[in-house]
Amino acid sequence: MEVIIYPTKEQANQAAADFVASAVVRNPRIVLGLATGGTPLGLYENLIEKYKKGEVSFAKASSFNLDEYYGLPADDKNSYAYYMRENLFDKIDIELENTHIPNGMAENPKIACEEYERAIKASGGVELQILGIGSDGHIGFNEPTSSLSSRTRMKTLTRETIEDNARFFDGNPEAVPTHCLTMGIGTIMESETVVLLAYGKSKADAVAGMIEGPITSMIPASILQMHRDVKVFLDEEAASKLKLADYYKWVYSRKPHPDW
Repeated sequence: MEVIIYPTKEQANQAAADFVASAVVRNPRIVLGLATGGTPLGLYENLIEKYKKGEVSFAKASSFNLDEYYGLPADDKNSYAYYMRENLFDKIDIELENTHIPNGMAENPKIACEEYERAIKASGGVELQILGIGSDGHIGFNEPTSSLSSRTRMKTLTRETIEDNARFFDGNPEAVPTHCLTMGIGTIMESETVVLLAYGKSKADAVAGMIEGPITSMIPASILQMHRDVKVFLDEEAASKLKLADYYKWVYSRKPHPDW
């Protein structure tokens, strides 16, 4: 796990965008795993700017989103399908037919999740997975106590996650769906490379547990310690409870080559 700490989230987002864009340039047919919520917005904004400047094209890329609320149609402004169109897909040259988001209106969620798993495998697997982390340490919607080998499935959201996401529903927790379809932790762990973003003091405890704590289902993101290639982009506030923050900075400042 490579821990990369910047003074601000703006700088961290720019660095993360540089990394993602370079991966797409190297492999135009890359399969991306995409996240939603507030955290990746800055990354997506930077990628859009790079596309507009002609620095990167997503025309041959494909994508799989981590999750979707269950019970929200794709045209609902609070659905993640809508979020992705508004914040990324409609502003770059990716072919919509090559983008995949769990079907929040599936009549049979179990079958829909199994089909999603098969589609990921048929694509060759996710090559670069973008993640955020919840204040309780969840990744995707894999809440605490989720199986560390889980696959795409329906999950019930915790009260904390519902309260965290209420800001997207006009501040009303009662409007937030209680269930979702989400990639499992086992699915996420099969991606070739993971880019995790975390910003702000509210994420500091979860970040510290993920990076320096024991591997435990109580902090689902801690399983990433077992992944072979994880890059964690943090601002100073999110890194504020890391015991070895100075060491991570020292190591990164002496990196011999940016791709190593």
